[in-house]
This record gives sequence, C-alpha cells and structure tokens, in this order.
Amino acid sequence: MQAKPKIRFTNKNRSQFFGILKTRVDNFFTENNLNKTANSEMVVKTITLIAAYFIPFICVLVFQLNNLQLLAAYSLMGIAMAGIGMCVMHDANHNAYSSNGKINKYLGYSLNLIGGMVYNWKLQHNVLHHTYTNIHGMDDDIANKSILRFSPHSPPKKIHKFQFIYVFFFYTILTIYWALLKDFVQLKRYKENGVSRANKKEYFNNLVKTIISKVLYIGVFIVVPIVVFGYSFWQIFGFFMVMHAIAGLVLGVVFQMAHSVIETSYPIPNEKGEIENDWAIHQLNTTMNFARGNKLLSWYVGGLNFQVEHHLFPNICHVHYTKIAPIVKQTCKEYGIPYLDSPTFFEALKSHVKMLKKFGYEFNLDLATM
Repeated sequence: MQAKPKIRFTNKNRSQFFGILKTRVDNFFTENNLNKTANSEMVVKTITLIAAYFIPFICVLVFQLNNLQLLAAYSLMGIAMAGIGMCVMHDANHNAYSSNGKINKYLGYSLNLIGGMVYNWKLQHNVLHHTYTNIHGMDDDIANKSILRFSPHSPPKKIHKFQFIYVFFFYTILTIYWALLKDFVQLKRYKENGVSRANKKEYFNNLVKTIISKVLYIGVFIVVPIVVFGYSFWQIFGFFMVMHAIAGLVLGVVFQMAHSVIETSYPIPNEKGEIENDWAIHQLNTTMNFARGNKLLSWYVGGLNFQVEHHLFPNICHVHYTKIAPIVKQTCKEYGIPYLDSPTFFEALKSHVKMLKKFGYEFNLDLATM
C-alpha cells in the first residue's frame, strides 16, 4: 500500500455518461415517488437476520444443547452473520440505509457484533476499495497476501499455481482473522501510510475502542457460555470456529466474485499516478454482476450480486438495485460501455477460479492487457 492515495482519474471524454445516468436514476425515484433508502422489505430483512444471529445463541445459553444442536445453532449463526455483514452493516456504513445519520451510525455498529470495527472497515471499503477498485497498491481487497495473488501486478510465487484450490480454506478463516487480528494490523498500517488522518489522540482512542470491542466480543461469545453455562472450551471454541468458517466462506466468495474474475480489468496508473479513464467507467470495467435473476440469492447477499449498481450508487439502499439495473445497462449500451454480467452464481464462481488459475500460472502477463 503506497504512502498516500495519489491516484487521479483523468480521462473525461465520456464524462457525460455518468451525469446522464445519475439524472435518469434520480428521475426514476422521483417519478415513482420512491425513497433511495430502506423500505419495509429492508426492515423485515434486518430483523430476520439479526434474529437469526441472536436467537440461536440465546438457545445455546438457555438450553443445554447437545453437539448436534450446537452445530445447527452455530451454523445458522454463521449464515446470519454473513447476511448481517452483506445487508445491514454494509448499507448502513454507506449511509444508504436511512436518511437519518443516527440510524446509519447505530446499525453500522452491527459490524462490531460480528467481530469487526467500523472505523477500519470504512477506510478499507468506502475509501480504498470504492475509489481505487482493482488498482494494485491501493485496493486492499486485491492486495498481495503472500500466498494469494489477486492482481496480475503482485509479485508471483510458485505456490500461487495451487491457489485456486487452497483459496477456499483461507476464505473460511477470513472473519476469525478479522475478529482477532486484522483490525489491529489495519489500524497501525493505515496510520503509517496516511490513509487514516487520525492524530495521536484519535489513534489511541481508536486503539482502546478496538481492544474493548474485541474483549467484549470474545467474552460474550466464548467466555460466557463456558464459564457461566457450563459448556466445555472445546465445544464452544469448535462451534464458534464453525460459525466463522461458514461466514468467512460466504463473504469471501461473494465479494471476490464481483471483482476478482476473468472479465474484469486491473489497470495501473501511468508515471504521473493517473488512471486514464473516467471514474464511473473505471468502476464498470472492474466490476461484474452475477445471478441478477436469482431472487433468493439477491435477498441474502444484500444486492452484492448487483455490484455494478452498488459501485456507481453506493448511497442507494440495495433493495432498489433490481429496479435501477435496467437503467444502468441501457445507458451503458447507448455509450458503448461494457456492462459485465454473469448469468448465474456458478458461472461467476467458475470465472473467479479461472482468474485464480490465470494469475497462479502466468507469471509473465502482458500488463497492458489487464
């Protein structure tokens, strides 16, 4: 990660594209008397996911569950945990859930309930990922992870040729790493490289908040069931890891299928630190939708399968993406801009695996084509 974000988008030849698109999307909401934020469907989804996360845990505490019942409870919690991350906290921390800032703020803290920290997440996701999508050295989502290579511009290693196999194991430990270590690593790194503008006092306060949040999280979900309710350490720790493995696998796969696929590009800045493209068109070149017609999947992943619409309009609640997608697609067609869209979940997953193979085997890629 370079010292400070200095990348600029310079090509304005088709800059009118995004202006026209924004006008059309705004007109859609005005003409249909719709609010861009959450509706009743979103509220029901929020209650459902939070209940699916906490009710099984309450059952763990109230009833002395056997191992099979614990497996069912923690598996459901893992599914709900990923759902909260993709739907509730994601929209809230983009200020897309409500026009009321306090509602966004407090629902955004649902991230802390599943082991993360809002402060770091906003820097990684809102600032770095959404601004510098798929740009090596800027987008943390494709940053060099030693034995994983998500960018053709990362240093290659021989072990990468097997990453299409072992990557899914690392997805399963994604959220447990996040819950225990990642926030501390990011807090320090973002301060050192200038991504975070916190002064010494603010940095210290954020560090204290992170420590307190992690202690509370581990205390509630591991210590309390063992010390107060008599479960063995290995029971709770084992099923706690099952919960995180499920959540991590879901989150890892869903987020990567939108950007780390064979169809997307991985542009690099010129010697002046410039990306010779319009920002909105850059988003379209580096982002892909998948399985837009799958209603159940769309409900669960919080519209992350409509990632094109999300990257262009992150402040619109995801429940509206199905409605504005045809507008985006048609406008792209008019301006001759690619609208990347995989028809099914498995086609997108196949594309992700192809990308992992390509970056794993081809060490001398023609960077100009990426």
